[in-house]
Amino acid sequence: MTNDVSPQSALKSPPLWRRLSESLRFQLLLWIVLPLIGVICVNLLISFQSAEATADLINDQMLLSSARVIAEAVAVDANGTVEADIPPAALEMFDTGHGDRVFYRVITAWGTLVAGFLDLPSPKKEQAGEDAVFRGDKVRVMMINHPVVGLAKDAAVSVSVAVTLNNEAAMRERLWLSDFTKQLLLVMVAGLVAIIGLQRGLAPVLKLRDAVRQRDRERLDPFNPQSVQSELRPLVHALNDHMERVQGQMAAQRRFVSNAAHQLRTPLALVNTQASVAAREENPERRSEALQALRTSTKQLTRLASQLLTLSRAEPGSRRPRHDTVDLTAAARQVLETYAETALKRQIDLGLEASEASFVEGDGTMLAEMLVNLVDNALRYTQMGGTVTVALTRQGDWVCLRVEDNGPGIPEGEHEQVFERFYRIMGTQAEGSGLGLAIVKEVVDGASGDIALRTPANGGLIVEVRLPAA
Repeated sequence: MTNDVSPQSALKSPPLWRRLSESLRFQLLLWIVLPLIGVICVNLLISFQSAEATADLINDQMLLSSARVIAEAVAVDANGTVEADIPPAALEMFDTGHGDRVFYRVITAWGTLVAGFLDLPSPKKEQAGEDAVFRGDKVRVMMINHPVVGLAKDAAVSVSVAVTLNNEAAMRERLWLSDFTKQLLLVMVAGLVAIIGLQRGLAPVLKLRDAVRQRDRERLDPFNPQSVQSELRPLVHALNDHMERVQGQMAAQRRFVSNAAHQLRTPLALVNTQASVAAREENPERRSEALQALRTSTKQLTRLASQLLTLSRAEPGSRRPRHDTVDLTAAARQVLETYAETALKRQIDLGLEASEASFVEGDGTMLAEMLVNLVDNALRYTQMGGTVTVALTRQGDWVCLRVEDNGPGIPEGEHEQVFERFYRIMGTQAEGSGLGLAIVKEVVDGASGDIALRTPANGGLIVEVRLPAA
């Protein structure tokens, strides 16, 4: 049996803490357990204070009972002397096995010590336990005043009882540990239940993950949103939408490659034929004509390849987005200067109507390509002696570009189709590849603008492009 994990992959595996920090299950568990631990810590603090108060209360009750037993044993003899015969039960009730020592004091109202320790501290209030220090030991002390029959005017004696805090500390610890054990058990049970709940809750997500992993690359059919919880259904819908877009892009790409191959095959075959004819032709005039036709075909092929490259660059995600500030008026003027000679040869009135600079934000190169294709299309489909006008205006937050010609125009029923790649209107005489308006549409969409075609009353075509002003 061989080990599939190589030493290199083992070295590259992230550390445990990083894997845990990136785990959704671990993060959800932390969000459940950590607040619970915080609440339990507060509860334990309250429990500690409650245990301390309970231990003090029990100790105070024992001290009060002891003081009363001692007070009941105080009596006056026949000579009027106050005596106190301390009952053993008054002291033995503190014998809990923790080695506590008990101190007491019985004094008369006039300060005469009857029994016990004269220097035993007295609490500030009667029948209220109070912590004190007696002969280096921390003690809890309780005092009561008890009337004694036989003294003058039934005078009272003061009885104070104090005990060290060993038993009280042990009692406090037992009470707190009992609560701590319960709380710890609660955290463990809650954690276990949370782990089981997370495992069951994440099961649909893991099932969806496995379904995505096991799919073939060509399968892009949607997943069932009902297979996961309602909170995760937007994620499945988003995944389905993404796959639908990918499917559409793949289909468009396949069509584009197929159409591009078809469009390039014919000019290449024509170039090859014309080159063969020129090579075989011995007549200088005919050879010159063949070479001229070859140059024309080469020029058309170069134009087609250039348009294909421009279209691929204009597609979303094909290049890094640029945010240039472009003056469309200046760019349009440069394009018109480039096509001025072509317009003169065909006696076309090529003009620009723009009173001011028109700044937009976008990819400067692609916006220039948009202008080139709009002007080239207009000149290509306008007859000799026609008119092509490029106009730029500012309309609120938009810059409006209008290219108008008086050519044959485009039927209104085909206004949408002409933006498709390689689409050409039946019966068109002008040479073209059907990519010009497709390139314009991609550039306009990439610049967050919109494009529309209109047919003027006197014929021709108006292409209107609106782009957000910079």
